[in-house]
Formats: sequence, C-alpha cells, structure tokens
Amino acid sequence: MPPILPELTNSINLKYVKLGYQYLVNHFITLILIPITLGVLLEAVRLGLDEVLSLWQSLHLHQFHVLFLSFFVVLFAAAYFMSKPRTVFLVDYACYKPSVTLRVPFSNFMEHSRLILKDNPKSVDFQMRILERSGLGEETCLPPAIHYIPPKPNMADARKEAEIVIFSAMESLFEKTGLNPKEIDILIVNCSLFSPIPSLSAMVINKYKLRNNIKSFNLSGMGCSAGLISVNMARDLLQVYPNSNAVVVSTEIITPNYYQGNERAMLLPNCLFRMGGAAIFLSNRRSYRSRAKYRLLHVVRTHKGAEDKAYRCVYEEQDKEGKVGINLSKDLMAIAGEALKSNITTIGPLVLPTSEQLYFLVMLIGRKFFNPRWKPYIPDFKKAVEHFCIHAGGRAVIDELQKNLQLSAEHVEASRMTLHRFGNTSSSSLWYELNYIESKGRMKKGDRVWQIGFGSGFKCNSAVWKCNRSMEARADDGPWADSIDRYPVHIPEVVKI
Repeated sequence: MPPILPELTNSINLKYVKLGYQYLVNHFITLILIPITLGVLLEAVRLGLDEVLSLWQSLHLHQFHVLFLSFFVVLFAAAYFMSKPRTVFLVDYACYKPSVTLRVPFSNFMEHSRLILKDNPKSVDFQMRILERSGLGEETCLPPAIHYIPPKPNMADARKEAEIVIFSAMESLFEKTGLNPKEIDILIVNCSLFSPIPSLSAMVINKYKLRNNIKSFNLSGMGCSAGLISVNMARDLLQVYPNSNAVVVSTEIITPNYYQGNERAMLLPNCLFRMGGAAIFLSNRRSYRSRAKYRLLHVVRTHKGAEDKAYRCVYEEQDKEGKVGINLSKDLMAIAGEALKSNITTIGPLVLPTSEQLYFLVMLIGRKFFNPRWKPYIPDFKKAVEHFCIHAGGRAVIDELQKNLQLSAEHVEASRMTLHRFGNTSSSSLWYELNYIESKGRMKKGDRVWQIGFGSGFKCNSAVWKCNRSMEARADDGPWADSIDRYPVHIPEVVKI
C-alpha cells in the first residue's frame, strides 16, 4: 500500500509562517522605508555628484528661504522634544524583611485561634481550612502585638509596627543608593487601613529631618493596588518638577486590623495578611540614567465602581455534612475580571506588538458583526513582556490571572513564591516579587516587567518597566537573601495542619 501523503498543513511548519507574519506587520514602516531610501541613494550614485548639485541649484532656493525653512525645522524639533514626557527612572528599591522572631508557623497561628475563638469552634475550623489552601508557608510574619495571647492591639502598637517597617525599608534604601534624605523632593506614603494623626508621611519627615519645602502626600483607603497608584502620582509630579527625586513608601499596618470576633468574613484577612513594606526611589534626573535599574514605560489605572459587591466576603461558605467548603466569591471574581479587562484594553495598545493588536482588532470586529460565537482572542502579552509581577493577594487570584493571560508556571513563579514566603503583604507584594526575579538572575537588559495590582473599589492598576541593565543573581541582598536558594518550592493544593 503506498504511503499516505502528509497533509499540507502538517508538512509546513506554521510556527515560522506566523513568525514571518508578525515580523512583517511589526516592521511594516521600516520595511517600506528601507527600499525607498536605498533607491534614492542608488539613483544619486548613478547620477553623480555634479548632476545632484545641478539639480539642487535648479530649484532656485533663495538664502532667505533656506534660513526660513531651517528655522521652522529647529522650531518644530524643539517643540517635539519639549512636549515629550520626562523619563522617570526607578533608581533602586528596598523591601522590609521581618525578623525571624516574628514568624507565625501554622501551629502557632491555630493555637492562637483556638484560644481566642474557644467559644466558636466552627470559626476555628474555617480559619484552618483557609490556611490549608492559602498557599502561605511557615515563615510568614505578624507584628509583635499580635503574638500576645490574647492580642490587645492599640494605637501605640500600630505606630510601633509602622516605624519598624517603614524605617527599616528607608534605611535599606539609603544604604543601597547613597541617597541623602535632604535630596528627596517628593515623598508619598501609602497605607490603606492605618491613617493616624500625625500622618505616616509626617512621621518619615520628622525622623529623617527632610527639607521643609518637601512635597509630601499620605494615601489611605485605596487597598492593595495603592502602591501603583503612588507610582502613578510620583510620575505625574516628576513631569511637573524637573530635576527631582521622589521616594514612594508602600506598606500595610496589620496591628490595628487584627480581628478577634466571630464573623467569618472578617476572619479571612487574619489568615492571609502579613507584615511587609517597600521604599522605592524614583527620579527624573538624567544623571541617574546609567545607574538606574529600570525606566518607567507606562502606568494604567482602571476602576470598576462596584463597592457594594467588592466588599463582600471574598470567600463563600458552604456547610455540607458538617464540613466547611471554601470557594472564591463569584461576585468578586466577576468585578476583578471586568477591572482586568479594562486594564488590558488600555495597556494592550501601549505594549503589544502591532501584529497582536491587528489580530485582536480583526477578531473583535468578527465577533461583533459576523459571528458572536467566535472565541474571544486574548492577546499574547508574553510577546511584549518577559516578566510578570501579579499581586500576591491569594492563591485563587494568581490562578485566575495565570489562566486568563495564558501564562506559564514560570511567569507566575515570583507571585506564588512571594505569597508562600511572605504572605499577602498588600501593596508592597509587587516589589518582593520583582526582587525574587532579580535574585534569581533572570532580569536582563532590555527586559520588560509588568506589575499588576488589585485593590478595593475594585481597582486594577498596571505599571510596565524596562530594565536598564542586566542583574546578576545575588544571595546577599534583599528580603530573599537567606531563602532564594531554597526556592521555588512545591506548594500542594492542601497542606494538612
């Protein structure tokens, strides 16, 4: 029997056809201009210098016309460069690393829960099942006031935690960058749930004796996405004030928000939120161009107004046969999905290659006018971004984004490992994830990293950075100094306590 001829589609490597199409679309203008330029140059060589000069003289351009034309060229060039936004550099950043004495192993956490909620065993069982499926490890930390039995947090303890986290991160930043506190022109501190008087920004100013004309801001009540809101605010201010330095401090203070009641919806944050904070040094000074780690490309903010649903319990409980089942709230994920969709729609044209944008547009028009049953096309952001930092708010959030953005296990590794090692550190989690990628030696010059933050409201904020220089793996610096060699680790679906 004669051999069956292979199908045409199988005999052609469609991978290379698709790559050729992408290259053609992405470099369409370049591919047109190159032959035109070569044609003009070849024609000039064929005519010779004398013929080209005679053609120029035949135009009969007066000296006044040449000067007038030159003036407008210079004027338009100056207007173009002056209208361009100032480049914002991320010089460096520092993350707070809690002391080993503040660790909260699962056994300690559950012992505290049983003592505090001794009259409500179902709530204890609920917390245990949350913890088993949370993706957290045994080395996450809680502030000193929460280690007491029973914890009795007060304003003084909360401010003490703020001083420990913020001052430690600031000291590390000054040591890494050599930045003099007097050189800080803009200070932004974001902390959602703890907003004392005097403010946290005033606390930093008094501690480091910052200049009396510093522009300081204290942001509160903006959830876990406040870190990127602060970056966006710093970028806007750096567009207005030339030759300036900005420091952004992102943290969440746990002490005053530790819940000791019986309402299960409010017990959830006790299981997930942990100590953390970061200090970020941004500047628009050209002198930092060579030593800065990253350059800010884009910041996008989207907000879906559905507070009534977003503040519901993140997890829904289902009591069946005496057991407590825990599922991610459909309301919350629907709102998060809408916020993410809006964010992708905005960020896509800014970072995606032209081929992906064109294909997305064709599919969108096709679904709208021809066949609504066509499967929606999710742009392949892996073609525009090498690294992803997804807010480590919880295991389910990371799972959903990995599925929706079609990311590999390595793309979400930094998020999962940050959640395991440090827990949900709120707005600062993105910086622990970025440091994880750097500590693994994966960040190379020219790489792009996409930070995605979720928060209350429901907000989805993005920042895209471009790496200015390759970074070698380092095990002696940052919050991962003593653990990076042990990661990544396998995280089972359920950890039996």
